[in-house]
Amino acid sequence: MARRLSKVGTNSGNGNCPTLYEVPGTDDYVVQGDTVTDPRELTQLHHLTEREGAVVVPRELLANFGPKEPVRVPQWISPEEFGGMFTTVKHSVWGLETRRRYASDARARARAERPAPGKRFERVRLVDTADTTDAAETRVRTPAGEDNRTLSRERAAELALPEADFWIFDSRVVALPHFDADDEPARVELITNPVDVLRYAQAREAAWHHATP
Repeated sequence: MARRLSKVGTNSGNGNCPTLYEVPGTDDYVVQGDTVTDPRELTQLHHLTEREGAVVVPRELLANFGPKEPVRVPQWISPEEFGGMFTTVKHSVWGLETRRRYASDARARARAERPAPGKRFERVRLVDTADTTDAAETRVRTPAGEDNRTLSRERAAELALPEADFWIFDSRVVALPHFDADDEPARVELITNPVDVLRYAQAREAAWHHATP
């Protein structure tokens, strides 16, 4: 069933493109503009699929008629989709594990035990003290190609690190696992806004610098 579009505004004096439309009852917009056809330009677009296209619009069209208030809508994926991100990573994965308990260490963290060959895999696990049995077990279980470190919760608090688990993929996407009452991973939130990703990257640098191999 075709969606009904509502014209928001245009910068063209004769009523043609470029034009911005909204889909009433949703948060979706449709942009009308000149199609990008140069193969060299299309290869620069991020993950362009066969179903997607690209159009050129002037800055003033979005400035004049686009939404004025930024609204952050969480993007959720399943634990299974989250696990798949570890196999499609291009160069690096970094994680901070903050929880004292996982329902099943092997199950909740199995995705982290199999880094893709040739990719950098690093993580820091918070522990109650700098030298605990938990930390020793983590060192023993470290698979080949993985760099695990530990950091005391006291030091993490001093560094104002995030209080929940997060993973950074290729320094561009942050994944925030959410756990249910049984300590099982329930769903995962993705963050791609560069400003927010940078904030987590700064936390990564602080944690990695102060953590113990």
